[in-house]
Order: sequence, then structure tokens, then C-alpha cells
Amino acid sequence: MKKMMIQITSGKGPAECCRVVAGVQSLMLKQAKQQGITIEVLENKPGELNGTLLSATMMAQGNGLDAFIREWAGTILWVAQSPYRKFHKRKNWFVGVTAFDVQQLMQWDPKDVKIETCRSSGPGGQNVNKVETAVRGTHLPSGLQVMAMDTRSQLENKKLCMARLQAKILLWQTEQLLQQQQNQWQEHNLLERGNPVKVIREGLV
Repeated sequence: MKKMMIQITSGKGPAECCRVVAGVQSLMLKQAKQQGITIEVLENKPGELNGTLLSATMMAQGNGLDAFIREWAGTILWVAQSPYRKFHKRKNWFVGVTAFDVQQLMQWDPKDVKIETCRSSGPGGQNVNKVETAVRGTHLPSGLQVMAMDTRSQLENKKLCMARLQAKILLWQTEQLLQQQQNQWQEHNLLERGNPVKVIREGLV
């Protein structure tokens, strides 16, 4: 089943845009539930004011995901009076929604991993320390490391080490890409404002 990472960002927008991030997330979660799409919220970065979000990161999976993403990915325009500045004339608030396929994101090559064995310091008395059963894996491109000493089998520990390192690398790559997407949207949001993929007209209370 397809998995997509979704990020909603306010860029460098004011508090109203941060409120829109929370509003867009709420609408997306509601629509996904109606369409049988599972969305897990991975991280919400809160804004300065209560009920606002600088950005939101979610993992979505399910059938019909492509159509759902097409509807939301891009610049979202939310038209509403500011809930924070009573006499503020501006009513157009913009946020960016980016989505990418987790499978395409995954750049994992076991050849990039340096495996080292060392003596386990876990429980089991003196026998444990005589054999190098613990395994340390280092992902050379990123420098990330993982240690596995769960079992007395070096082979099993190696499998565990590789699996954990793979998960850690995916997370690291995701964070890099999310930061890149956010920076890009901040740089280009002025250009994108003229062409929103979706316009929402609701109060921002």
C-alpha cells in the first residue's frame, strides 16, 4: 500500500497563516477519514499563539491517496478575517502543502554501511565479554551509528543493527527533505500565491 509523507507549512507567514496550518490539517484529517485514508500525525511544530502551527508533518496511506494528494498539494489560500487583529484589512492567508512518496525517498544501500563487531557489555556474566557478539553499524554518507547487542548471536545482532540503521536513515532523509521543502516554499511562496490549488472560505476562530 502506498505511503506518502505530507507537510503543511506556514513559511514565514504571520500568526494567521499558522492558524491556517492547523485548520488545513483538521480539514485533511476529516476528509481522509471519510475516504478511508489513514493519516498519522508525526510532528506538529506549535506557533507562538495557542491553536497555531508553524508546520505539520503527517504520514498517509490508503487507496485513493493520489487523488487526495492532488487536491491538496500546492499553495492553499484561506480567505478569512484575522482572528488576532480586529481591524486588519488583509483577508488572504497562504500555506504550502507538499507530499512525497516514502518509497522514492528511501535511498538505502547496504554497501554504505560499515559493520564492526565488539564485545557486548550486557547481562550474562563473564561469557558475554569473551565473544564479540555486539554489532555497530555506521552509515558512511551520514555518519549515523546504531548498536545492537540484544542477542548472543552476532548474525542476529547484525540483522537488528541493519534494520535499525535503515529506519534511522529513513527518518534522517525525511527530515532533510522536509527542511528542504520548507526552505523552498519560503523562498517561492510569493511567486506561488497567485496560483493556489485550493481556496477555503471559512472563519479562523
